[in-house]
Amino acid sequence: MTDKASRTIQIAAALIDDSEGRLLLVRKAGTNCFMQAGGKIEDGESPTGALRRELAEEIGLVLADGDVPYLGCYSAPAANEPDHIVEAEVYHVRAPLDPVVQSEIAEAIWVDVPTALTLPLAPLTRDHILPLFQRL
Repeated sequence: MTDKASRTIQIAAALIDDSEGRLLLVRKAGTNCFMQAGGKIEDGESPTGALRRELAEEIGLVLADGDVPYLGCYSAPAANEPDHIVEAEVYHVRAPLDPVVQSEIAEAIWVDVPTALTLPLAPLTRDHILPLFQRL
């Protein structure tokens, strides 16, 4: 495995929005950056399988069976792991839920784009997710 490959973290993430033009952001315990719910893809796990598992573990969101719209693969510096890159398979979920903070999540908030831009954001969220959200 190359050094670059060993520093790349494969994740599945959800751009979760509601019908009121808000985006759900989460902050992991012990960190200060807000980001999308989701997480690492385990060996042998599909990106959508990882997404379903992580959303249930982190915010209590159980996705119904069926397709989750795929938005693309995006890379950015990892927010919480220095010298690492996240490569994120990003999916769109419309879910007007009150998230139940669980697992390693310290905080989950619904925000509009102007509010999001005032927060400390993970590079993936700032550089890719927010622009994507504005185009949806």
